[in-house]
Amino acid sequence: METILIVDDEKNYPPVISAVLEDAGYETLTAGSGQAALSVLQDSDVDLLITDMKMPQMDGLELMGRAKERDPDLPVIMMTAYGTVDMGLEAMDRGADNYIWKPFQNEQLILFVKRSLAMRRVVRENRLLRGQLEGLYSFDNIIGKSHAMTEVFAVIRKVAPTAATVLIQGESGTGKELVAKSIHYNSPRRERPFVAVNCAALAESLLESELFGHEKGAFTGAAAMKKGRFELAQEGTLFLDEIGELSPALQVKLLRVLQERAFERVGGTRSVEVDIRLIAATNRDLKLSMQRGAFREDLYYRLNVLPIHLPPLRDRREDIRLLTAHFIAKYSHDRKSGVAVTGVDQEVERIFHEYAWPGNVRELENAVERAIVLCSTDTIRVGDLPGELRHSVKNTLHIEGIPADAKLYDTLDMVEKAMILRALRMSDNIQAHAAAILGIGKSGLNQKIKKLGLDSDSRPGG
Repeated sequence: METILIVDDEKNYPPVISAVLEDAGYETLTAGSGQAALSVLQDSDVDLLITDMKMPQMDGLELMGRAKERDPDLPVIMMTAYGTVDMGLEAMDRGADNYIWKPFQNEQLILFVKRSLAMRRVVRENRLLRGQLEGLYSFDNIIGKSHAMTEVFAVIRKVAPTAATVLIQGESGTGKELVAKSIHYNSPRRERPFVAVNCAALAESLLESELFGHEKGAFTGAAAMKKGRFELAQEGTLFLDEIGELSPALQVKLLRVLQERAFERVGGTRSVEVDIRLIAATNRDLKLSMQRGAFREDLYYRLNVLPIHLPPLRDRREDIRLLTAHFIAKYSHDRKSGVAVTGVDQEVERIFHEYAWPGNVRELENAVERAIVLCSTDTIRVGDLPGELRHSVKNTLHIEGIPADAKLYDTLDMVEKAMILRALRMSDNIQAHAAAILGIGKSGLNQKIKKLGLDSDSRPGG
């Protein structure tokens, strides 16, 4: 139940208003002065303040100011028996949500109360959502501890507080939009919009209107003026994905916006000024596109102020275990069987580590999500994986690659060393985890590590 504080130095008003609002389903508190109201606000959670404007010692405007120092989002309805329009406007200019003249109709008061409380709920929900977004796109939620990703994190932390244009390059599925959102939600523009456009998803004529908007009658079907993504991202961040797909004509228009911070809507002549931060992304080699004449050199250098390169998953294999665990935690709660998936078996871990992952992190996420749906136990097994993964990595030892005069024990040592090194990489050099992968005891693995001279970086583990 929402709580409303009613403040008035006229003794008759607070109990009357209180009775009206309690009948409407609200809880009420009352105070006969501004100072008494501050005491109530200090001791109670209040969702709405209704106060008289004219009171001795502390008037309604001063009370409102003091109350909003404690809770900037607290809605206020100002009451006055001596009101003029100018007084009401002054109250709203100074932070009141509405004002009402005495005497007033009960229905009018209840309507104002409902509106103010509804707005407070929206503000709270937006703040909660904003907090969730900032948490979701914090640096900690970009998964990876490989050297390649550590370098990416370092660049993002330096880039985020600035207003500079960023160019994110990497193969499809490496997480370019996730990085773009992380930059935005860790920047001074975090309270403003993040607007994303996939430049490869629309034809040139539609993309121009989508980016810059259009005036009424600009083309057949343009029945009304429409703002484009540049205007919708005002004071925020515009993310242009697949920037390498822009046509030459749109490249020229984008270059002009970056240079002049202004543009015209399609079919318009009025210049629209814009304040946005631009983040672009591509899976193409833009330098090669420049050499072929498909991408403007001047635009490339406008975009490439702060470059970020996202490595493919095959170049950061030490992150696969972390990512797998993250996706299992993300999707296992959706299972209807009631048996939570907690991990993958050793053969699946081997397959994940050796697979090429042409679809990168997105392909790994899809594989884990599918496996969780099909899995009948708490552990993902080979049979739960997509066919391309099951058949991509073979268990066969290619003996043809071993020299014919190779000695048996030398060859066995070589194979043993390779398998131990692979298990240590997969387990982040923790011997206990590597031993489990290999199916041997930890002490036995430790002896083999010492025998083969591999103990420089490994850690015993649990």
